[in-house]
Amino acid sequence: MTPDLQPERAYWAAHPGDALVGIDEAGRGCLAGPVVAAAVQIAEADLAPLAAGPLAQANDSKQLSPAQRDRLYETLTHEPRVRWGIGQASVEEIDRLNILRATHLAMRRAIEALPTLPDHALVDGLPVKGLPIPHDALVKGDSRSLLIACASILAKVTRDRLCLTLDAQFPGYGLAQHKGYGTRAHLDALRRLGPSPCHRSSFAPVRALQDDLPFPD
Repeated sequence: MTPDLQPERAYWAAHPGDALVGIDEAGRGCLAGPVVAAAVQIAEADLAPLAAGPLAQANDSKQLSPAQRDRLYETLTHEPRVRWGIGQASVEEIDRLNILRATHLAMRRAIEALPTLPDHALVDGLPVKGLPIPHDALVKGDSRSLLIACASILAKVTRDRLCLTLDAQFPGYGLAQHKGYGTRAHLDALRRLGPSPCHRSSFAPVRALQDDLPFPD
């Protein structure tokens, strides 16, 4: 499915002129590194021209190649008609709060990083607690809403680049390749090296090693 402007147009039909933002996250299911959220705001009058022009290839970040994501990231972050914000929740916050609450915290921080607070948000997935503005939660929103798709690109590229930094700080785990997800290579490295400070101790494969429990397959 390719995102279109239907969710945005449906909202603006009832609330013309409101400042609307799309929100998505990256890294929620990873074993290492922060969870990252992004917020993308485009004015009602600008969205269709951008969708037909420089953002014509925007889609759910999982449907794009790394090169496509990088190109769209540069477009989004340099296009003057696009406002955007990035929020993170650290590994320590993930372990203290749990991953769901930490993800919601990162989303709130992404909204608060915008130049001004929007009127409403479209959020990928299920309802979010603690946002500073009202929102609509859209299941598979990153494949339905262009604003959410753009947010998914910013979140994914930002987190992937953070993983390159973590790979240099904590070599041997392959973070630059798998970006912290629980791949076979990552699990093998965890068995061999043990967890690093960038690993989430509340996640089962990491906790098992710390507590000297049987390692999950």
